[in-house]
Amino acid sequence: MIAASVDVEGVLLLLKACFLVLLYLFIWRIVRTASRDLRLPQESFVLSPGQAQAAGLLGAEAPIKTGRLVFPGGEVRTLDSRTLYIGRDRQNDIPLDDDYASTRHARIEPRRDGVWVSDAGSTNGTFVNGVKLTKAKRLSPGDVIRVGGTDLTFQR
Repeated sequence: MIAASVDVEGVLLLLKACFLVLLYLFIWRIVRTASRDLRLPQESFVLSPGQAQAAGLLGAEAPIKTGRLVFPGGEVRTLDSRTLYIGRDRQNDIPLDDDYASTRHARIEPRRDGVWVSDAGSTNGTFVNGVKLTKAKRLSPGDVIRVGGTDLTFQR
């Protein structure tokens, strides 16, 4: 019986040694494959905007659509590509002399898909065609924007 137990222990020791050899071979193969991949030149799948444009993957950039704001007195303000703020404060892009307008009342933002207007946290709200804004709205030609007590008309 003692001889049989020695043989089992010997076999177990041999199996442990084989397992360790296989484990080290496996780790060696992983390290060898990883180091070979690091040495080979890699092609980037990320293209810069200039490379994508040269490859024809990007279409031509659409111009930002703008328009004009017509004030009650007939004054016209042509919009460019930058965001404009309307309100009672003199630091706004379009300052108003209106007691019902907030300091920073509304925001007009020209984008590629049109001109958008949103309320900038005013007390009395911003209205487009008589409807109070709850989120940004794209303007159509002829829309009337009410900021405080002032009506502005949007035109293309």
